[in-house]
Amino acid sequence: MQWFNLTFGDPAHDLAIDEALLDWCEATESTGVLRFWESPEYFVVLGYANHQAREVNLDQCKQRGIPILRRCSGGGTVVQGPGCLNYTLVLPEDMHVALSSISDSNRYIMDRQRQAVENALGSSIEVQGHTDLIWQGRKFSGNAQRRRRRHLLFHGCFLLNFDLQMIHDILNMPSSMPDYRQARSHADFVTNLPVNEVNLKAAIRNVWSADQPMDPPPLEMVEKLVSERYGLPEWHSKY
Repeated sequence: MQWFNLTFGDPAHDLAIDEALLDWCEATESTGVLRFWESPEYFVVLGYANHQAREVNLDQCKQRGIPILRRCSGGGTVVQGPGCLNYTLVLPEDMHVALSSISDSNRYIMDRQRQAVENALGSSIEVQGHTDLIWQGRKFSGNAQRRRRRHLLFHGCFLLNFDLQMIHDILNMPSSMPDYRQARSHADFVTNLPVNEVNLKAAIRNVWSADQPMDPPPLEMVEKLVSERYGLPEWHSKY
């Protein structure tokens, strides 16, 4: 599997490249791609079907100049910014029989991610809900997926040194919550994971055998997606 670090520093491009990588892998004989990135600025990312006014404190975003964008995958709404390490996995479905369905691929991928984090942290963690990672009863990682015919995109984030107050200030209580959350506030539900970022990246690369540097990413596909979707206000405000 190929891997690379790449942050554009522009929210539209940082979201567009995930879908571009999925399309690129679908069009080639790729054995998979792993990307790491971390935004230098704060922005909100809606799950594909999320409604802005329901999930986000719009007044706070306006006052602080925080943009609200929409990704191509499902799941909940998150805040991006410094201290939040993101990863992108694109996997061929024939890599493992478990990747043939959404629920099985969730379990398969999250088990590997759990192993990687435990190896880097030196402490046990749990998978809760469908794709949440939990340490000492609090969530530090959320994940989502999008599928094509032969490949799937699985991406998520790790709260490592994030301003957790931003989550409390910017996001409303989510419209959909897993049972294990027990309606806890953001302040009582999320936490930063005390793990070295370099060690965490290495552990994730190891569990996915991502040992080949990535060739130049499909930048033309990224620009096309930005011009047709991720750079357009109507895409982000569609719901």
